[in-house]
Amino acid sequence: MHGRKRNKGQSIFNRLVPRNKMKCLFSGEQLRMNDMIRSSESMSTKDCSASGYSSQNVECEQRLDTGNIEEAESSLRDGVCLNYEEARALLGRLEYQRGNIEAALRVFNGIDIAAIAPKMKISISKITKRHKSRSRWDVPPMSIHAVGLLVEAIYLKARALQDLGRFREAAQTCNIILDTVESALPEALPENFTADCKLQETVCKAAELLPELWKLAGFLHEAISSYRRALLSHWNLDSETLAKIQKEFAIFLLYGGCDASPSNLRSHMDGSFIPRNNTEEAILLLMILLRKFSLKKVEWDPSAIDHLIFALSVSGQLNSLANQIEESLPDVSERKECYYTLALCYLGEDDNLTALNLLKKLLSAREDPNCVKALLLASKICGEHSAYAEEGVSFARRALSNLHKGCDQMDSVANCLLGISLSAQARSSTSDSDRVSRQAEALVVLEKAEQMMLGKDHRILFNLSLENAEQRKLDAALHYAKQLLKIAAGSNVKEWILLARILSAQKRFIDAETMVNAALDQTGKWSQGELLKTKAKVQIAQGQLKNAIETYTHVLSIIHLQAKSSSIVIKSSKGGKCDRSLEMETWLDLANVYISMSQWRDAEVCLSKLKGFSPLSALGWHAAGKLYEAKGLQKEALGAYTKALDLEPRHVASLISTATVLRQIGDQPMAVVRSFLTDALRLDRTNHIAWFNLGLLYESEGGRSVVEATECFQAAALLEETAPVEPFR
Repeated sequence: MHGRKRNKGQSIFNRLVPRNKMKCLFSGEQLRMNDMIRSSESMSTKDCSASGYSSQNVECEQRLDTGNIEEAESSLRDGVCLNYEEARALLGRLEYQRGNIEAALRVFNGIDIAAIAPKMKISISKITKRHKSRSRWDVPPMSIHAVGLLVEAIYLKARALQDLGRFREAAQTCNIILDTVESALPEALPENFTADCKLQETVCKAAELLPELWKLAGFLHEAISSYRRALLSHWNLDSETLAKIQKEFAIFLLYGGCDASPSNLRSHMDGSFIPRNNTEEAILLLMILLRKFSLKKVEWDPSAIDHLIFALSVSGQLNSLANQIEESLPDVSERKECYYTLALCYLGEDDNLTALNLLKKLLSAREDPNCVKALLLASKICGEHSAYAEEGVSFARRALSNLHKGCDQMDSVANCLLGISLSAQARSSTSDSDRVSRQAEALVVLEKAEQMMLGKDHRILFNLSLENAEQRKLDAALHYAKQLLKIAAGSNVKEWILLARILSAQKRFIDAETMVNAALDQTGKWSQGELLKTKAKVQIAQGQLKNAIETYTHVLSIIHLQAKSSSIVIKSSKGGKCDRSLEMETWLDLANVYISMSQWRDAEVCLSKLKGFSPLSALGWHAAGKLYEAKGLQKEALGAYTKALDLEPRHVASLISTATVLRQIGDQPMAVVRSFLTDALRLDRTNHIAWFNLGLLYESEGGRSVVEATECFQAAALLEETAPVEPFR
């Protein structure tokens, strides 16, 4: 290495060990100075003869440890009792502490590790037995201090090899330490038996270093084995070292890019949890670490909770994450961060109301009312629910007022969320003027957000296309949808579906089906369900009912295969809910196709499947009502629609069907029938079927109602011309 004195190690060695003593050294016999020979009858010399080590050597080691290298050299000159390996161990340490890595390695290479390892094993084993039995007759080949010195020399050799980039050799050298101690003491390292030497300290350092060396050498499975060995072996590692190894192992499992095989079953107790994959093992390690933090056994490390959040999030276990945060974080983290992280957990579990309440606590005057990220998240939640749309608008405006035009990206996000909330507020407005003004403002702020991001944010483009489509501005909607597809390269299924729906609203059914087929070619099998359902709707619009049945059958086969597939080890509960909802919608659509084809038996089979998922589903009861109505059983149909409305009073299709049957039966006042239709239109202003039936109702009344009937028919015709095969949103 640059700046190293290549002959430094040899020169020091020659200075400390005179030439007339070299023959003794290289023969492996002990080196003694003249004054030590003269005092051979002393107790210190007897101890040296028995163990190969003296108290002077311990004193020399202590001086080396404290950095007094000159004093250590003087001690070695004045009087030492060392064999060849021990002398090299001390001199190698001296060179390593001075930073002479290459010289230190040359000195360490002179130690025959293979020859001394058996002696070290026997010594450790016998010393342990002597501590237990208190016997003085079974003298080990080496003293515990000599063993500690040589073990440290092996460790420093590994560090020197690491410094020189020879990682595999370093790992193999470091492994010798752990193999030696483990073979000598297979059960456990007794507590405090090495309190007066460095053996315990060096074992801890080696256990911590070995996995890192294997990683640097590129042997990832060996690194995993070394981590597990360090955590499962009984080496009396201190709490901080164990915690550090646990954390580093968890990080490696999460981000190391190596699939770890399950650990050896013999290392587990009966009934204990056995991780099946990297993520589960990392979660287990981090949860144990978090427990240590809460019990104050080790110092708090905030990065550990970040890794646990990641691990539990990717595995879909957000409820578990929320529980861990509630148990651990209040003691070690700020309450504001705790509220925000918990809100994210509950939001991921679709518990939006709890998430919103937590954010409101965070945004209270007592906490942090101007926290921009909390304001934006709260606006996002509110924008997805019409009942909270007004609050969503308020949160977004507050976020904009606190940004102070510091970041265009944040401004664009806030404007986008404001547009989404305004759109939701418009859909729930009872006044036409309020609805129109909010729709107009929603488009303005969404376009502003798009301009800030120069048309390169796919989320803004999606919402801009969707809002234009809902307002029946189909050309603008198509423009943004194409731009979105170009930017995102068709990476999201929702983007393809939106484009197909816009094309179907323009009555370009062939183009819509072509887009869906193109999306299917670029989409994995498990993600094709929604696309195939859209394709079936397009086929129905073209009168291709048999083709639609085949497509729906394909959807069901994918769902069933996915449910049986053993390749998906970790699956989020949200994904399971989506699959269940898709299957219910598919059976419902199939039932409606069979009803339109007058195939009653097939329709009944589909309805039985639908009710098997949820006997208290408004969708199922409405479909049953359609079947009764197709058979001419008006009263039974009315009973089914009534049951659906009892379960879900805001179910638009059931409101319209109830009004239709009541008008046909004719035993209810027109005002009652009209109330069902107006309720449906209040919930969905773009439903052309509701407008058409309201027109029929006004037409049957005659007189002045004819004008209102004409307006309803015109609205129905206009909306039907631009109606997609399935709702845009």
